[in-house]
Amino acid sequence: MSPPIAPAGSWCSPFTAESLTADIVGLAECCLDGADVYWLELRPAESGRSVLVRRTADGGCADVTPAPFDVRSRVHEYGGGAYAVHDGLVVFVNESDQRIYRVDAAEQAEPTPISPVGDLRYGDLRIDSGRRLVICVREDHDPTHEEPVNTLVGLRLDGSNDDGGRVLVSGSDFVSSPELDTDGRRLAWVTWDHPNMPWDGSALWAGRLDEQGGLSDERQVAGGPREAIGNPRWAPDGQLVFLSDRTGWWNLYAVDVGEREVETVALLPMEADFGRSPGRLGLSGYDFTDDHLLLCTWTEQGFGRLGLLDPGSASLSPVETESTSYDSVRSSGDFAVFIASHPASPSSIVRLSLTGHGAQAMRRSTNMEFAAGSVSRCEPVEWRNANGEVVHGFLYPPTNAEFEAPAGELPPLLVHSHGGPTGMTVPGFNLGVQYWTSRGFAVLDVNYGGSTGHGREYRERLLGKWGIVDVADCAAGATALAVQGRVDPARLAIRGWSAGGYTTLCALAFTDVFQAGASHFGVADLETLARDTHKFESRYLDSLVGPYPEARDRYVERSPIHHLERLDCPMILFQGAEDKVVPPAQAQDMADAVRAEGVPVALLMFEGEGHGFLRAETIKRTAEAELYFYGRVFGFELADPVEPVTIDNLQHP
Repeated sequence: MSPPIAPAGSWCSPFTAESLTADIVGLAECCLDGADVYWLELRPAESGRSVLVRRTADGGCADVTPAPFDVRSRVHEYGGGAYAVHDGLVVFVNESDQRIYRVDAAEQAEPTPISPVGDLRYGDLRIDSGRRLVICVREDHDPTHEEPVNTLVGLRLDGSNDDGGRVLVSGSDFVSSPELDTDGRRLAWVTWDHPNMPWDGSALWAGRLDEQGGLSDERQVAGGPREAIGNPRWAPDGQLVFLSDRTGWWNLYAVDVGEREVETVALLPMEADFGRSPGRLGLSGYDFTDDHLLLCTWTEQGFGRLGLLDPGSASLSPVETESTSYDSVRSSGDFAVFIASHPASPSSIVRLSLTGHGAQAMRRSTNMEFAAGSVSRCEPVEWRNANGEVVHGFLYPPTNAEFEAPAGELPPLLVHSHGGPTGMTVPGFNLGVQYWTSRGFAVLDVNYGGSTGHGREYRERLLGKWGIVDVADCAAGATALAVQGRVDPARLAIRGWSAGGYTTLCALAFTDVFQAGASHFGVADLETLARDTHKFESRYLDSLVGPYPEARDRYVERSPIHHLERLDCPMILFQGAEDKVVPPAQAQDMADAVRAEGVPVALLMFEGEGHGFLRAETIKRTAEAELYFYGRVFGFELADPVEPVTIDNLQHP
């Protein structure tokens, strides 16, 4: 029997709005402590609380951090490296007060604070067991400072830290990635200064630690204003290994910091980016195995790869798995763990045998099962922009075994513009994508010029051209698919989060390609962002747009809120009322201005949400509201009833 015929958007889907949060957790930051595995679970059902979980060698799992503790650092606002563990001793940052707490994982006791109350934030935690210290990044938000002050500090595990920790490294605008060598005698770290972002240019340092934790003999061993360093780690033989893009690609290098004349050696030169962009604290794209190999990840044609690198022979042996992206790689003994995405199933914490290379999913982000016939698998696609440059992306076609479209109907297209903008989209199963494809939409996930994973030259296409290159690449991708007859040219929509929200608003204002758009906590006014955003990104726009206020004309020219006369298609805006990255006034001002011009617009503001929605009720409401919005704009009936959204100025049903 043939499946029923229904217009796109009207298909009944197994991927309900409830399924986006019910029995769903976000997985992040794997860590190994002997045979025990730790990771963070972001739980929308618990108001977005991030919980540290421990899995013991016998397979037992238990929460380490009880409610209401929420393991999350707000250093740089984006955080990362919010916990560390050694021999069962856990230290973590609690979101509400940004204090560091300690707890014994096996005892499940009440956590005890070891950092003082105050305007201090901590992240990138490491335990120095020999000295009984926590070495980490500290961000001082004393209101008397012109901007927060970032330092590397050591805090005593016994909690006697009234001073907030002993300062080890200071003087730079930013510091990250503290790494102790195997005997605890040397420390490595990374610094960078305004106006650079960490992926623009940074410096790798090393120094010696005395018995009391004092640092001496500090010297720069790699990096510069045009070399981005990431993920330093001490090798078992005492060399310092790190990622550098000095050739235009993030490759692995080693340096013997004990030598008088420091010389770096490329472990395996390749035209591929290893690891991940050094934008968030606590990232781990590789680790050493017990036999001194490197289990590492790299990106090849947009897909993540995994392999074992022998530094001695410069040989790379691929490790074959079914996954398409890898993150948070850790190794211990004869096994490794990482977070992996799969084309047809949700992301998982994976345990990999380093002897037989067998892989086992220890924890899936959801235990829900979905029929293969309703899961859309990504297809890597390329197209050329107006300059003839190749642009990369992933196409997810409409897929639902229970329905088919009327004869001759082409699907509507949702172009997704990722955040960052110096970020990347990775292929794999994503419930948020399946929510749309199972209803008859095609989804194009774009790695526009400026994205990572394709080398520095591709990344630097966006320099001075944010709001131009990203917009043109997204528009060109939508146009190419329409010309190929794969999507309906009259039903093209664009959507995005944060920086992707800005790209969305610019695409609606500065192109005639799209008929609708959805901005999730996106930027409408670049001037306001330059004046009001947080320290980490306060000079980001210098490279993306130009120095402010010297280049003010450019900021006005590229701010959608100043070009309302060019906005004539419907938009919906979603915004967290507690957003510290993109001030909520941006969305409110944009909605007010567009409404006054008679353009169809809807605004949903969510109390208690920040930059990125964490609560189950918010995620559900956002998904249903956006679907309702497209139904009204593109004229299809929803298969399931949802709470209506007020769309001002929309005249037709």
